[in-house]
Amino acid sequence: MSHTRVLIVEDNHAIAEQLYDYLSERQFVVDYADTGRRALALVDDHDFDVVVLDLMLPDADGVDLCVQLKAKARVNMPVLMLTARDSLADKGLGFAAGADDYLTKPFELAEVAMRCSALARRHQLHKSSTLTIGDLVIDTGQRQVRRMGQPIELSATDYAILKALADAYPNAVSRHELVIKVWGDDFPDSDALRSHIYTLRKAVDKAFDHAMIKTIHGVGFKLDAGSETKT
Repeated sequence: MSHTRVLIVEDNHAIAEQLYDYLSERQFVVDYADTGRRALALVDDHDFDVVVLDLMLPDADGVDLCVQLKAKARVNMPVLMLTARDSLADKGLGFAAGADDYLTKPFELAEVAMRCSALARRHQLHKSSTLTIGDLVIDTGQRQVRRMGQPIELSATDYAILKALADAYPNAVSRHELVIKVWGDDFPDSDALRSHIYTLRKAVDKAFDHAMIKTIHGVGFKLDAGSETKT
């Protein structure tokens, strides 16, 4: 149910548009930045599964920007460098800066899509199969949830929302971010998220002494491992 979210950092608008259209048509959720400053701002606000990074930008050197993006990201974020710099020395600099893959121009759009999928899949495999937040345990391999040892049954959508909140912990996740992570561009209606948050709270919080799923007014939602009384 989760959609792969890709950030394209490319100042050539024709190339960026081709990548954007091609990946969007293949169920990727795509954001775009044409400057290093814009890329850093987007990474500050969102968690991306893959960044496709050009090295020649108007306001930043791509190698330096790779280091900054990796340092700024709240989660481990694979970077695919996509550039005309094709020497072995250039590739060495890119990998030394933290790049996870390197593809030289000209390129095939299909190959970019395949590499993005592989990076996102590898990133997920390297994550721990168990997330523990307070008395909540999520086994991502088995897609099972327990709280204080008690199994919690969730629909696929409610599980995806809980997993997104757990991945971001202790940070909040905006409503828009949850919509993108869970539904991509196929968001059903304006009440769907509210409805699923309600059923998720009923399953995760109702039988316990404190609520873990908190509303952050004006922002979105977060998980709280503390012992605040339910309201």
